[in-house]
Order: sequence, then C-alpha cells, then structure tokens
Amino acid sequence: MSALHELSATDLIQARERGELSARELVSHFLERIDTLNPLVSAIVTASPELALSAAREMDEGTRPPGMLWGLPFADKDLVNRAGVATGWGSRALAGIPVPAVSDPLAQVLDDAGGISVGKSATCEFGLSAYTESEVFPPTVNPYSPGHGSGGSSGGAAAAVAAGMVPVSPGNDGGGSVRIPAWTCGVVGHKPSRGLIPAGTGFDSLGGLVVPGPLARSVGDAALLLDALCGSEPTFRATGQPPRPRSFRDALTEPLAPLRIGMTHASPFDDWLDISVDPEALTAMNRVAAVAEAAGHTVVPWQWTPMQGYGDAFYTLWQASATALWRNHVSPELVEPMTRYLMEQGRTLSAGDVVEALAVLTQFETNTIRTFSRFDVVLTPGLATPPPKIGFYDTANPEENFRQQVRVTPFSSFVNVSGLPALALPAGLGVDGLPRGVQLIGGPGQDATLLQLASALESDLGWQGTRPSLW
Repeated sequence: MSALHELSATDLIQARERGELSARELVSHFLERIDTLNPLVSAIVTASPELALSAAREMDEGTRPPGMLWGLPFADKDLVNRAGVATGWGSRALAGIPVPAVSDPLAQVLDDAGGISVGKSATCEFGLSAYTESEVFPPTVNPYSPGHGSGGSSGGAAAAVAAGMVPVSPGNDGGGSVRIPAWTCGVVGHKPSRGLIPAGTGFDSLGGLVVPGPLARSVGDAALLLDALCGSEPTFRATGQPPRPRSFRDALTEPLAPLRIGMTHASPFDDWLDISVDPEALTAMNRVAAVAEAAGHTVVPWQWTPMQGYGDAFYTLWQASATALWRNHVSPELVEPMTRYLMEQGRTLSAGDVVEALAVLTQFETNTIRTFSRFDVVLTPGLATPPPKIGFYDTANPEENFRQQVRVTPFSSFVNVSGLPALALPAGLGVDGLPRGVQLIGGPGQDATLLQLASALESDLGWQGTRPSLW
C-alpha cells in the first residue's frame, strides 16, 4: 500500500472496509504528518491527538460506529465548537474563554458520519477576511510557496488538505471562504446551495450568506465529505429546488448530458472598483472551457452585465455582520484593526441602511438567477490575481484592505448572495509555480450537476497527482 497520505479519502475508506487498515493506524499517520509539517505550514492551531486516538480506539473496538467515513481524519475550522477542545476564532479577544462542553451541530454531524477530528484548522479573526494571517498564530502559508498566503477564511483547512496533513476538511463560506483558499492552495472547494446542509443552512446568517462546505484533493473526495455534511436529516431548502440525490458521491457515476456553459469574467464589483483580471486567470478559464468543449459541452463566451449597486450593498452587509461581536461582548480594544473598523462602522449603520442593503441584494439575487438561467453552468475565473504574498493586505488602512480583497476575489461573494452552488476547481500551475483555478456556478439546487461536471473535467485537466514540494 502507498503511504496513507498519498491515497484518496475514498481509497482510505475502502482499505478500512477491507480490514487492511485500523482507525488507529489511519489517525496516527495523519497526526504524525501534522507534527512534521505544521511548523512549516501553520494550518492547525490546536491539535487534539488524545481525543482523536481515543475515538479511533473506540471505533476499532466496535463501540463507535464507523459511519460512512470509517474514521477518516479531518480538522474542524476554528470557528466551530467541539466539546473538549478550545475554540479560538482566530482572535486574542477570546483568549481564556471556557472550553465548550457541547459540540456545534456541524461537528456532531461529522462525528455521526464516522469522521475523527484531529484538531482545529486556522482561520482569520472571526472568519471576516479572505486571508489567514491572524495575530495569534503565525500566518498560514501556501504549501506551494512559503512566502505566499493560503487564502481565507478557511485557509488552514485548505492548506492542511493541500499538504497532506488531512485527507479532507470542512470549511465554511460566507463570501468565498471555502473557494478562495481552494483556488489559492490548489484543492477542490465546494460552496453548497443555500439550505442544502441541515447543520448549516445559511438561513440563520445575515443575508443568508454563510454555509459549510468541503475541501478535498479531488471532486470525488469533496462529494464524499458533502454527503457526510448533509447527514441523515431532511434537507431544508427554499421552494422550487430539486431534492438532493441519495448520495453525491454515487451521482458522479451517472451519465451527464451535454451542458450549455456560459463563460464570463465580469463581476458585480466592476462598477464599484477598477477590477483587472490577470492573464493567467483568463488562460486557466479558457483551458477549462476547451476541455469542456472537447467533452461535448457547449461553451458560450458571454459578457454578463450585473445589476448595479452590488458593491455598496455588500460592503454595508459585511460591516453589519460584525455587529454581532458587540452582542457577544467582544472588546474592540483586543481585536485586529480590520475587525475593529468593521465593528465600529457596523455600529454607525441604521436599521434603514441594513434594510436597504438587503433589499438591493435580494433584487440582485433574483436578477442573477434569472440571467444565469439561460445556462446550465456558468464558468468564471477563480482569483482575479495571482495568490497574494503574506503581508500583501494593508492592515493599517481597513478601507484599502477591503478594496484589495475585492480586487483579488471579485467572483466569489455574489454567489453567496444568490444562494447558488459553486465549485472551485484547480486548473494548473502558473508560471510562478502557484495554483490557478476556476469557478463553476450551478443553478438553484444543482450541486450534483456541478460535481458531475467537475469530476469529468478534472481528469482531463491533469491536475491529479500535482503536489507541493513539501509533500
């Protein structure tokens, strides 16, 4: 058998099913990988080897069901409470708070599926930014280049997967927080449809933006983790969306009819800020389009004209989201400048400001879904720029910091606003040796179609087997 971190999550589960691999052997291997590589990558902020090995022992002894994941190791994002493990939220403001005694539903659903958490993955402060450079731990680095960041806010999860420290890991995505680090670190990241995952529907977040999603090295492994995240409860969806398949992983084996794919590099920030798309981002998009056409799909280059007013409305909502920190008694003196700015700006907003922003974004959602409905899938670039270096973002000027984040990631947040499914797919390495990727956006509830298309494309793109040098 190959080294365990070389195997896909699916292969590891099959080895477990055949009795060739114990849960303890599986968990121990990845704990050793974390011990070796985390000092270089800083992807795991809190390791929990004792809890992980205890869960593995229970599974081997038959007192803990293997579930569909059969003891597969993963790391909880450090915004998710897990009983017995400290939650840091990427912030010094919460240092010393009690260790949670009860797990959040998202942690519990992965336990029920037979996953074993090996610790907490790094995130930026309160998950509010597109990069993972918190002041409480070293910056999480891109496994392909120690001088570059991992993206955010699920940067620790993506870096850990890319480095082979865990086979898969969950993140959450409120404006691109799964997809941005996936594009940056060269892994697959899926933002599910709003309402798909009962443990994180999105409906309880301001604007319905935040949903959990899987990060993995292949589409098949992402589909496996998505099945686990969905759990056994009925999916809570908005009306008009199709029911989810019995298994997203099984759906990958079903035939896929030829699709009509719209291709655009327009973004809803274009009327708000000067957005320049790097030639290599366009090259990656055109390469994926050519592979899709060779597979029998129709790709239509398309100049999307988004509804105006999106930039101001999203900026208002982002500021308003930070007001929850006041309610949770987070001291502005203890947070980073960007967080403090958002807290203070959010507090100046009136109810009318927030209602107006939500009204604009609701209209944007309706307009975007209607416009995109002429296609089965919409293809965009991933990042608009090369992955930024560590320290790129201006921490002294919060307004410029936000503009920088928009210039790097103009294609992600509008999908959260629209509630649509989207998938970050690696498309190759740039001349700088850093990953480049694309975004596939599906219609309402069309997660399975996205996964089927991405699975068919990834083998022809030749990314599988690409590994960072520290591997």
